[in-house]
Amino acid sequence: MQESVNKQRPEKIFVDAKEVEITRAIAEEFYTVLQERAECDVIIIGAGPAGLTAARELSLMGYKILVIEQNNYLGGGYWLGGYMMNPVTVRAPAQKIWDELGIPYKKVGDGLYLTPGPHAVSKLIASTCDAGVKFLNLTKFDDLVLRHGRVAGIVVNWMPVSALPRNITCVDPIALEAKMIIDASGHDSVAVKRLVDRDMVEWKGMNPMWVENGEEHVVEKTGEVFPGLVVAGMSVTETHGLARMGPTFGSMLYSGKKAAEITDEKIKEYDRKIPKKSD
Repeated sequence: MQESVNKQRPEKIFVDAKEVEITRAIAEEFYTVLQERAECDVIIIGAGPAGLTAARELSLMGYKILVIEQNNYLGGGYWLGGYMMNPVTVRAPAQKIWDELGIPYKKVGDGLYLTPGPHAVSKLIASTCDAGVKFLNLTKFDDLVLRHGRVAGIVVNWMPVSALPRNITCVDPIALEAKMIIDASGHDSVAVKRLVDRDMVEWKGMNPMWVENGEEHVVEKTGEVFPGLVVAGMSVTETHGLARMGPTFGSMLYSGKKAAEITDEKIKEYDRKIPKKSD
C-alpha cells in the first residue's frame, strides 16, 4: 500500500503565509485591475458566449478590455444545452471556432456538432483570460455615461446592493469609461434598455423560436445601435425583435466575432477624430 503523504514528507507541505498577507495580496490585485481598467478601450457587459468571444478577439487585436458580469461565474447560458441538459450544439461552420479553442466535439447530424457544455465554457473562459482580458464579476450594470450624443462608459455597482431593502441601499455606483461599449447582456439587453427608457433607440423584444432564421439574423444584425454602443448575442435578438434560436450556440460565437470586428472599426474611426498631441 502506498505510504501516506505525511509519511513520505514529514516536513510541512505549504509555505507559511500570514492571514494579513493573503488579504493584502487579494486587495492589491483587485485595486490594480480596477485602476488599470477604469478607463480602457472596450467594456463588455456580460460574460456569456458572445461577450467572451468578443472580448477574446479584441484582446488578441491588442485592445485593453474589461468585462463586467453580474453573476459570480462566467459563461452565461453556455453551461447548459437546454432543459437543464448540459450537452451543447453548434451548426456548421461554427465548429471551426471550437477547433480554434481546442474543444473536442462529435458530429451528430448533417452539419450539427455537439460537445459537453462545461468543456466548451471552460475552454472559452480560459482562452479569454489567456488573451489578457480582465473581469469584474458580481458587478451590476446600472446606467450609461453619455457625452455629446455618444456612449462614453458605464455606471456600475456591486450586485448584492440590488438585493438590499431600498431604505438602506444608499450606495452610490461608480463610472467606468471606454471608447466603445458592447452590450452582450443577453435577454436583459441592459444598456440598450437604458437608451429605450430615454426614447433614444427602439427595442422590439424577442420573437418565437425559429432556429435557422434566428441564427442567421442575429449575426446579420450584430452591430452599433447607438454611437459608442454595439450589441452582440441575445441582446441583438431582443433589440431587433428576432426569432429565438433555442439551445444552439453557433450564432452567439459568430455574433461575438462580428461585434469585435465592428468595434475594431469604430475604435479606429474614433481615434482618427481625436486630434493628435504635438510632440
